[in-house]
Amino acid sequence: MHKRLFIPGPVEVRPDVLEKMALPMIGHRSQDASNLQRRITEKLQHLFYTKEAILLSTSSGSGLMEGAIRSCTAKRAACFSAGAFGKRWYDMAQSNGVAADLYEVEWGQAVTPAMVDEVLATGKYDLMTITHNETSTGLMNPVEEIAAVWKKYPDVVVCMDAVSSMGGTRIEVDRLGVDICITSTQKALGLPPGMAICSFSRQAIERAKQVPERGYYLDLLALYEYIIKKDYQYPSTPSLSHMYALDYQLDRIMEEGLTERFARHIEMAERVRDWARNNFALFPDERYLSNTLTTIKNTRAIDVGALNRELGERGFQISNGYGKLRDATFRIAHMADCTIQDVEELLYNIDDILGL
Repeated sequence: MHKRLFIPGPVEVRPDVLEKMALPMIGHRSQDASNLQRRITEKLQHLFYTKEAILLSTSSGSGLMEGAIRSCTAKRAACFSAGAFGKRWYDMAQSNGVAADLYEVEWGQAVTPAMVDEVLATGKYDLMTITHNETSTGLMNPVEEIAAVWKKYPDVVVCMDAVSSMGGTRIEVDRLGVDICITSTQKALGLPPGMAICSFSRQAIERAKQVPERGYYLDLLALYEYIIKKDYQYPSTPSLSHMYALDYQLDRIMEEGLTERFARHIEMAERVRDWARNNFALFPDERYLSNTLTTIKNTRAIDVGALNRELGERGFQISNGYGKLRDATFRIAHMADCTIQDVEELLYNIDDILGL
């Protein structure tokens, strides 16, 4: 039985989107491939609210995260973490020999503007990383407020992980002053996993030119320069199947309308939050709740694994807590092409199983 996915990713993918993955191949050095990538870029610039360059990578979002911190840290990186995926930036820096420091907050709490200001004021850092939407805790960092701080430090390249939020909530990249904003296909964009996307600002380009050892496959400057030189083509073979599906899905997203899409995500989020408050409790600070995923405190000490097995028999799947929050929390995602009707059906079945 197919299980409808209400997990942090991958998400449910519409059949018509999946069909685009099966289109016949074209040469990746052909004009058709260039035209495909150009169309995708223009639509992604609209979705990202940016005029900057767009890069695609046949990898998960983690690939571009690693590429960003390695390609654009000339001096030292400040990694701000509000959960498991925020810390991943720091781990990547360590693995690549990039000088970095980790600044963590308690899980369930947000990174604050004051915290960022205090760190950047030291002058030690020329790059910072932050997670927009932390799926381990169900928290969305207040980047609108934090952006006012990082703009005080124009020499700091800002890298933001929007893997689980881009396409599900409004992120105005240029207005916020984000230099590298990263997402991937298998979350709020509503595609299968396997491709990552980022914006790449002029400042990030100039910074990367100062970094001698940027790696090879994930060298963001090399990707950018090849795209410019070769008319929207890539140095290695990209996933054309993902590009077909992305081109099609972006048309669907634009047809729905960005304002309407973001409003649909908020409606689903508010429904799950209300259900959680009435029956359990919300895990993160309520001032910073995610619009694409809700992390619920397991105040009833239910057997999350048993609940998920019973849900599986009914054709649904939710997610246990992540890492140290396993069984102490559980998570319900509400992103991509999920609808309020889908959410209602899921919650009805959870209520029925648990006798709520």
